Amino acid sequence: MQRILSRKRAFSIIDRFPRSGVLVVGDIMVDHFIWGRVSRISPEAPVPVVEVSRDNFMLGGCANVLNNIFAMGGRVYLAGVVGDDETGTRLISEFRSRGMDTGGIVVEKDRPTTLKTRIVAHGQQMVRFDREDRRPVKAKSIRKMVSYIQSIKNDIGALVISDYSKGAVTRSLLDGIRKVIADRPIFTCVDPKAKDFSLYEGFDLITPNHHEAGHAAGEEIQNGQDHLRVGMKLMQKFSFQAILITRGESGMSLFEKDGRVRHTEFPAEAREVFDVTGAGDTVIGIFALCMAAGASVREAAYLANQAAGIVVGKVGTATVTREELKRVL
Repeated sequence: MQRILSRKRAFSIIDRFPRSGVLVVGDIMVDHFIWGRVSRISPEAPVPVVEVSRDNFMLGGCANVLNNIFAMGGRVYLAGVVGDDETGTRLISEFRSRGMDTGGIVVEKDRPTTLKTRIVAHGQQMVRFDREDRRPVKAKSIRKMVSYIQSIKNDIGALVISDYSKGAVTRSLLDGIRKVIADRPIFTCVDPKAKDFSLYEGFDLITPNHHEAGHAAGEEIQNGQDHLRVGMKLMQKFSFQAILITRGESGMSLFEKDGRVRHTEFPAEAREVFDVTGAGDTVIGIFALCMAAGASVREAAYLANQAAGIVVGKVGTATVTREELKRVL
């Protein structure tokens, strides 16, 4: 892979992470993993019986983006909505135990906290079931989130909008964010879910995966040339400074406003891919943190790609530390 920046420059960016603030706004979720083994079929129905050995709760959705930034030592802020339930209470307690600011988390009484439960046996995900309410959050909740963003905007260098289509990211919230940060040099990144990218116009970077990029362009990406055409089409259509298309095991492609296209592929000697769950969260989280630390767009894409190469070698929703990132550099 062509080196975008020297090791010295990369380390200087990484060493500024603890002084760099990033706000994450979006759909707060919990990933619940139930681990076990299968040794027999149920006598009640032709389904495997999973003998549970352990389970664990992990931060998901925009909370996983936040967790990736936090694991790298960045200063994190969060705005989103949870339900008035056990999962929501557990989440807020988890954030507070880590010393995170919970002032931007709004509790809605008649809304469940989004919970995704995955049953994994012998390293393979067998089934997933979701508890969620995808209706837009209340106008009162949006006002509270915008007010929080107003209160901390001077403490951040980058902002991530993590849209999982669970109701938190609405047009009125995005309009509120644009208005609040208009007078601040805050780099804004969007992980989109809406097919119409015009919803996110006015922000600096958008990070669709190749399927989302294809849908937004009205095309299907089947090979390398397709994603190049789609990326350039999206750049012409929308006013983003850059588009970073994530392509799973194939790496990423960065499209810049000046017409340059750069591919940052995983190295040939990359770690074995075990699980791509949450890799997109790692990419946008580390990208935003790098921008807050003074990196260029290309430098941020390079370091985010390196971090993603580490995280896909781990099972489940995972994070990367500064030490791990330095090691691969």
